[in-house]
Amino acid sequence: MESKKRFTITTKMYLFVIVIIVFAVASISILSFIINVRQIDGYFKRLAMNCTDTYSYYVDVDFLARLRAAAESDEFQALREQAEEDDNEYLIQKYLEEHGLWDDYVKQREHMITFQESMQDIKYLYLVAWGDKESNVDMYLLDADDVPIYETGYYEEREAEFEGVDPYDRVEPVISKGDWGWLCSAYVPVYDNDGNIVCHVGCDVEMENIMSERMANLTYIILGAVACTCVALAGAIIFVNKNIVNPLNSITKGMRDFSPAVGKDYKEAGVIDLNINTKDEIRDIYDELHSMQIKIVDYIGEITTIERDKEKAEAEARIKEKELGKVSAEANRDALTGVGNKNAYKKMIDELNRDIEAGTAGFAIVMMDVNRLKNINDDYGHSAGDSYIRGCCHIICETFKHSPVYRIGGDEFVAVIAGDDFASRFERLAKLKAKLEKTYNSTEREPWNRYSASCGMAEYTEDDSNVESVFKRADKNMYDEKVRFREKYGFAVEKRD
Repeated sequence: MESKKRFTITTKMYLFVIVIIVFAVASISILSFIINVRQIDGYFKRLAMNCTDTYSYYVDVDFLARLRAAAESDEFQALREQAEEDDNEYLIQKYLEEHGLWDDYVKQREHMITFQESMQDIKYLYLVAWGDKESNVDMYLLDADDVPIYETGYYEEREAEFEGVDPYDRVEPVISKGDWGWLCSAYVPVYDNDGNIVCHVGCDVEMENIMSERMANLTYIILGAVACTCVALAGAIIFVNKNIVNPLNSITKGMRDFSPAVGKDYKEAGVIDLNINTKDEIRDIYDELHSMQIKIVDYIGEITTIERDKEKAEAEARIKEKELGKVSAEANRDALTGVGNKNAYKKMIDELNRDIEAGTAGFAIVMMDVNRLKNINDDYGHSAGDSYIRGCCHIICETFKHSPVYRIGGDEFVAVIAGDDFASRFERLAKLKAKLEKTYNSTEREPWNRYSASCGMAEYTEDDSNVESVFKRADKNMYDEKVRFREKYGFAVEKRD
């Protein structure tokens, strides 16, 4: 009888192993390259932003405001163009001396150079006055590089990657390649006391070598992946032959030679009579295994049932645990604003009191009371009042990004200031007041979008035996602020106990 060509299990196994290994090696190589790229890019973006943010704390804001005002004047721009045409820096120097800006100019520039030299990764450090979102030019104020003085006030066309960027929004670091090669650029705004942007600190970190190394690394990954694939395939074929194909062939041959015990026929021995048409070694094994296969299947079925019941029980337990955790989280969250509620604040008080008892406490409390909430509710409805509360809460949370905020009453919020926010607590409180003052005075907004809240802060001292005493001082300071607000804008104020 002529044998039919079979698609053997050996062939299937070889194809399966080849596909899995090639897929696994390629996936791991691509994934490792992507992760490496993202980690490196993320590192340089954080580095550029941290350097920029750090230097922004050292700039002389008042001087920069005066310098920008001078540089934007028509007189200065005409003089600057003349100085650039004649390559005569003294014209600009004389102008700055006459306007009392030269000494601060030299001091600020020397400070920039010192800072750039101390940070080896910085290639360019400069101060730039960004145009608005629709503008395509920006004005440079100062540069740490040894450039002519008449570069101050120079209007330069905005880089393509920053077109349409609103300088009042956060400017995310960007990695790009331009005339100066691969750079990671970051910008941080510098504000005056009124909360207006004077200029941006710009910082460029060089990435030319990193990009070259990245391409070399990609080449190494590809070569390594090819080598690993070849080695893995050779090892897998040897493994499959040794552990699967050859044993199966041996078992098939042995079972074909099997002879039942005396007195037993095939039926008594448990031969399974099924129509198997797989046309591979599985059929040979099936024809020889007889009743043992049924026992194995039954055993596997029992084990599978046990495992399924176990997994179901574990899944139900996980769901229950997740639901309990969700209920617990909702119990501590304010439904309107999403911040911590009064119950969560009480837990924080307990933690702070324990820190006080242990002598490790260091925090401040900011008490905030929303202004004119009753007027909003009465005049425009409670939905407008809810929107008003959420808007005030958003400004509070945006200012105290690293501190927990709680809503402890209808119009009362508390922020517990610690860590980075504690170190800059006065600046952040001033920034919060400035933001609220600005939105309240924006008369073009709808009344429920003119957010306003009175704020008072108090710090923990060694004289405080518990959180309550700190809270009372903060509440007193907040109340004094509310009195000043209502006297200024003509609203009555209720006395507090």
